[in-house]
Amino acid sequence: MFMLSRIGRPGPSALLGLAMLLACPLAHGAAPRDEYDSVLAHTPDRLHGETLFGNCARCHGANGAGAKDGSIPAIAGQHFRVLARQLVDYRHDKRWDERMEHFADTPYVVATQDVADVADYISSLKPTGPGVNGDGGEVDHGARVYAQKCAACHGAQGEGDKLKAYPRLAGQHYPYLLRQLHDAVEGRRPNFSSAHIRLISHLDRDDFVGIADYLSRLAPAAPLALRASIGIDPDPAR
Repeated sequence: MFMLSRIGRPGPSALLGLAMLLACPLAHGAAPRDEYDSVLAHTPDRLHGETLFGNCARCHGANGAGAKDGSIPAIAGQHFRVLARQLVDYRHDKRWDERMEHFADTPYVVATQDVADVADYISSLKPTGPGVNGDGGEVDHGARVYAQKCAACHGAQGEGDKLKAYPRLAGQHYPYLLRQLHDAVEGRRPNFSSAHIRLISHLDRDDFVGIADYLSRLAPAAPLALRASIGIDPDPAR
């Protein structure tokens, strides 16, 4: 569940005290890595995740396709670990957006089990896409820059890496991708590594526009759950 980053830093959650009183809460005092590892240790309950997704659907849509104008990202079929990582980051001031911080916190998501459940459900949805596109003027240029600068981690077809938690970018909305590139180099994405920021800080306007437009036009691959449903053995690793 990824939305446009805000410019200011978030204030403390008004419901933090409640979270600490609930059984098996997300550990706000723990390091983000510890909380993320706790999420991965759970066996997800997809039916419960579907119930929790009702809160996500308010902005991301019932099918996880995001906003029609491309300002809110498509999340259907995103890798489980990517979704879990981002939810944890929103809870720990590692990623900024008041709406996402609200819905990633209590009373909507109380325990690390909840994070596992909703991330598992979203990852099982059929990917939407291609996304909302740009004007097409820099698509060929963007494809070349992407192959040179981005494909080593995000995959030749923008498929990402489910084990390393590199997000699938294929089919994502152009306005959202472009915003994230700018947010990263302008200091509004604190969960971007310094190496990642250095890499994209050397890109110019045409590079940003081209990469975002190129990726928005790619068709995302079906998630593992869909492969299993038609009789293809999925990779057991999330």
